[in-house]
Amino acid sequence: MLQNLLLNIDAGTIDWSRAQFALTAIYHWLFVPLTLGLAVIMGIVETNYYRTLKAISKGNGDKSVAEFWKDAAKFWQKLFGVNFAMGVATGIILEFEFGTNWSNYSWFVGDIFGAPLAVEGIVAFFMESTFVAVMFFGWKKVSPGFHLASTWLTGLGATISAWWILVANAWMQYPVGCEFNPDTMRNEMVSFAEVALSPFAVSKFFHTVTSAWIIGAIFCVGVCSWYLLKKRHTKLAIESMKIGAMVGLIACLLTLATGHKSAQDVAEVQPMKLAAMEALYNGGTDIGLTAVAWVNPFCQPDYQNEAEPPLKLEMPYALSFMATNDIHGYVPGINDILNGYTTPDGKVEPPIDEKIEHGKKAIEALAGYRAAKFGSSDDGSAAAAHLKVLKENMKYFGYGYIKDKNDIVPFVPINFWSFRIMVGLGCLFILFFLLIVILTYRIPFISVFTRRLLAAVGLLPETEADCYAVTNLPAWHYWLAIILIPLAYIGSECGWLVAEFGRQPWTIQDMLPTWAAVSDLNSGSVALTFFLFLILFSTMLAVEISILLKQIQKGPDRE
Repeated sequence: MLQNLLLNIDAGTIDWSRAQFALTAIYHWLFVPLTLGLAVIMGIVETNYYRTLKAISKGNGDKSVAEFWKDAAKFWQKLFGVNFAMGVATGIILEFEFGTNWSNYSWFVGDIFGAPLAVEGIVAFFMESTFVAVMFFGWKKVSPGFHLASTWLTGLGATISAWWILVANAWMQYPVGCEFNPDTMRNEMVSFAEVALSPFAVSKFFHTVTSAWIIGAIFCVGVCSWYLLKKRHTKLAIESMKIGAMVGLIACLLTLATGHKSAQDVAEVQPMKLAAMEALYNGGTDIGLTAVAWVNPFCQPDYQNEAEPPLKLEMPYALSFMATNDIHGYVPGINDILNGYTTPDGKVEPPIDEKIEHGKKAIEALAGYRAAKFGSSDDGSAAAAHLKVLKENMKYFGYGYIKDKNDIVPFVPINFWSFRIMVGLGCLFILFFLLIVILTYRIPFISVFTRRLLAAVGLLPETEADCYAVTNLPAWHYWLAIILIPLAYIGSECGWLVAEFGRQPWTIQDMLPTWAAVSDLNSGSVALTFFLFLILFSTMLAVEISILLKQIQKGPDRE
């Protein structure tokens, strides 16, 4: 029965189940963003090949240029294919874990959560699987136009696949389009459109996908930098670097814009997550955005007795603006959420203790309703009375499983530092791509001015100050681009840490806490599979890196 959902389950089972799912998700996300990012790179490269063929057909093209773009397209598609295969394997394991480790969750909301995953499997996955075969094996079997369409459709299929997975994840963060049925003891979907087109899902999708494009672009620029460092495949490196840098710069700006919208959504429906991200203990109006502060990374701060973290530097009014689009907007802190608050426009948010009492009433009413309706004596009036109480308190149903109000405060250090690493690296990437664009595209005045400025501070050779010489930079410039590849992954993973740690303790926001969603398994069994998966995924990652390095070392195949 839902009202007795395994509250006495072994704490080790909960911790190991969470650790195993986090392990799988983190490894899976090492492969997915590169797939989404390289899909754009290889699509643009093959588009250049197709445009060159069209120019040749009109009598003003160069066949050698067409062959160059064809070789380049095959090269990036080869790297895409290696990464794509690994992502599929980890993704399948991730979906199975919902049934093995989180069976209560799957049973409780399977009608809703399973729908977008089913659409993803039936439509998006089959779409990308079909066209990826044409992309790899159809060069001499289909027309150049159809092959180009297959390349773009492969990337589109991967993106659509990400859409449905992110819809499912966004529903966990902001459950909409559903109603709880006390007869079936399940949450049931009442509006597929609300689930699929939730504003939270739309923001999460665009922010996640554009951030994935950044990883693909940095990977592209990093590979090109290695070729320039080794003075190999120089033309491929320069032309691909142009594409990667422009894609990366546009993606960074889009990620910045979509991140602002995502922050507003979080402020509206997950204020505790925002408070944890900012280590905001006491909120109010005119709140500044913390640039840096000393939040001990290893222990939860004493938010009840501290006014704010020590050594805090902030940008005035910025958090109010980020959360509400108003520099004077109200942003609640951790203590405000715990103790209840009233916004300047009159919105009243009850304290957590009150929500817990409402949740307990809902759980008791559910038990009474089922006893009255399905017991030996079917008392319709008693069932109706219990059902009325259940509906009145259903909004806070999940709080009935919370034992202490402080349990709803996520671990502040992880959220605080992950958010700052993500944003800090994002700013670094904007500057990086902007510089690469200036150096690779011969922009009058800007290129010359930038090169002279960098030469004046010792970052470029003085003799190259006013010429186009991205092929003749000091070695450390190329190594910097290569080092940014793992930093891009760190920034992306930090984004997911904020998204998932920030909503703890909820598996489904305000509806189902983690310890009520887990399967009744032996903790030792889960721990064993955790280490088996750790070995498996680490081996897969090592194999992928090895294959990618060999293919990069080999370079493009020549027709």
